Amino acid sequence: MKQILLLLTCFFMLCVGSLQELNAQGPQDPSADEQTEYDGSESDPGELGTEEEANPEDQASTEEPPPPPQEAEEEPEPGFHQVIKQQFIAGDWRYMSLVLICLILGLAVALERIITLNLASVDTDELLRKVEAAVRGGDIERAKKVCRNHSGPVASIFSQGFLRISEGIDAVEKSIVAYGSVEMGKLEKGVVWISLFISLAPMLGFLGTVIGMVNAFDAIAAAGDVSPSLVADGIKIALITTVGGLIVAIILQLFYNYVVSKIDSIVNKMEDASISLVDILVKYKKRG
Repeated sequence: MKQILLLLTCFFMLCVGSLQELNAQGPQDPSADEQTEYDGSESDPGELGTEEEANPEDQASTEEPPPPPQEAEEEPEPGFHQVIKQQFIAGDWRYMSLVLICLILGLAVALERIITLNLASVDTDELLRKVEAAVRGGDIERAKKVCRNHSGPVASIFSQGFLRISEGIDAVEKSIVAYGSVEMGKLEKGVVWISLFISLAPMLGFLGTVIGMVNAFDAIAAAGDVSPSLVADGIKIALITTVGGLIVAIILQLFYNYVVSKIDSIVNKMEDASISLVDILVKYKKRG
């Protein structure tokens, strides 16, 4: 019995000793095993570098070429009509419309005058030759018919002179002078409107300038600070309307000067032809 107990005691001591040794060593870290396996699976970097250097053509073939740089598309420059439209809208249509109306009406009157004056311009020398030939032949009726068949202020003045030929040369001269003033008034008809639009267009432009500046100062007063962004719109309206009014005035001034010069040319021809007609009639009276 004592021997059995001694054997059990020795076995128990051996078991306790083995357990203490296991506790002293501690549990094994599983990540260490995995790290070991991972390290074993990795290849030598030198070998990798060798493989990469060994196949440069394969790498070049697998790499895609970079896309070509895309050139920025240039926007087409706006045309003249587009620029005019943009500036018209930017200048506030309420003021620019008034300036545009002045331009349209002024051009309409100017073109009407130009067409009328060109139709009134006739060959005065040819008319004088025909009238003189008829008067020298003593055929006053044929001279009147020649004047009626020609258009223009000179032929009308001649016709009025022949109507007073029976009353004497003085009556003919008075009739020519009086009817010459009437024909001059007809030539100058509508020219005053062109002059009006020339003066009115810049005034409307300046009106837009003043209103634009007032709006700019109102914006400054409302914000309590002077900032370029606040006054930019008002100043822009002011400048564009002024430019528009000046451009309209310049265009109409060119037409006005042409019309006035054309009227002066016709009036000079009327005066010269009237003097020549009186001389022809004086010679006819003396001979008669």
